[in-house]
Amino acid sequence: MSDETASSSSQSPAAKKKKKKESLGWMDWMRGWSSVFGEILFQRITASHLLNPLSLPPLNHLTCLVTGSTSGIGRQTARQLAEGGAHVVMAVRNTKAAQEMIQQWQNEWSGKGLPLNIEAMELDLLSLDSVARFAHAWNARLGPLHVLINNAGIFAMGEAQKFSEDGYEQHMQVNHLAPSLLSVLLLPSLIRGSPSRIINVNSVMHSVGFVDPDDMNVVSGSRKYSSVVGYSSSKLAQIMFSSILFKKLPLETGVSVICLSPGVVLTNVARDLPRFLQALYAVIPYFIFSPQEGCRCSLFSATDPQIPEYWETLKNDDWPVCPFISQDCRPTNPSEEAHNTETSHRVWEKTLELVGLSLDAVEKLVEGESVKCRYGSQDE
Repeated sequence: MSDETASSSSQSPAAKKKKKKESLGWMDWMRGWSSVFGEILFQRITASHLLNPLSLPPLNHLTCLVTGSTSGIGRQTARQLAEGGAHVVMAVRNTKAAQEMIQQWQNEWSGKGLPLNIEAMELDLLSLDSVARFAHAWNARLGPLHVLINNAGIFAMGEAQKFSEDGYEQHMQVNHLAPSLLSVLLLPSLIRGSPSRIINVNSVMHSVGFVDPDDMNVVSGSRKYSSVVGYSSSKLAQIMFSSILFKKLPLETGVSVICLSPGVVLTNVARDLPRFLQALYAVIPYFIFSPQEGCRCSLFSATDPQIPEYWETLKNDDWPVCPFISQDCRPTNPSEEAHNTETSHRVWEKTLELVGLSLDAVEKLVEGESVKCRYGSQDE
């Protein structure tokens, strides 16, 4: 008995230290839903100082890549950047729809200035092969990329759990894994475009998310899957990964990493939300942003001249999370769970493993070396 007691005593500190957190605490859960509730109710008030559409500086010197830009926030973001003079690349699954949209925009813009400098390239975030091939094709141009806006996302409200062709839960792949792979693989072009920015369109819903790095697909049974769980977890994972990328990129690269909440933007799907939020959707026309209003935070993060200075200040202060911009275009703090640096490092490592990159991929790319990716059959 004495040996067992001694063994138990000697192991207890390590056991306590390694005790795995299995869910979001109820107080954090309550605070999270309060944040969601508050954004829905008060976003029009807090963002009342913003012009609609947002006024932009001249953008002729910028090349901007916007994923998911044939609908919603992404569509408005791409169009306004192009009308501001930027060279815009619409990275989309349906290039035919994008080409038709570009032609329509050109016709409507005719007589207002030079033709819009905009193009479409194929990118399917449900395929990591597609992501790697896209990054290889873009890097092969050997030109600069000044702004990468990871806008594309999915919230399959009320749907059963689905997986991508790569075997990953669809929310986690589209909202986190694919944009993370794209951001890392495009670092050579972003460094050429320095000062440049990686902008991740996130959500206030991250504040009710919880990430288990050992169960990114939510299949272990320790948590019951729902589309809200899938979505909120993927958005929290995106912030955690971005925070480590924010720390790993040296100041001299000039590549800023930013996450943002666009606000709660008009949508016709709400059946999987809690009842009190469904009730709010009954009065949606007043409380919820239009896509044009929702894209203002993306445009601000992409063009405001003070963003690099803010990013540099946080890096020098060794801030634990990446810059986060709220829907009123002001800096804010993501959730308390997003500050969990231990989990963030585990999410970083697990993400790189899942997308087929080595743990030192970022360091190699910063040094100008090539890296191998399991996907895309190309060396970057």
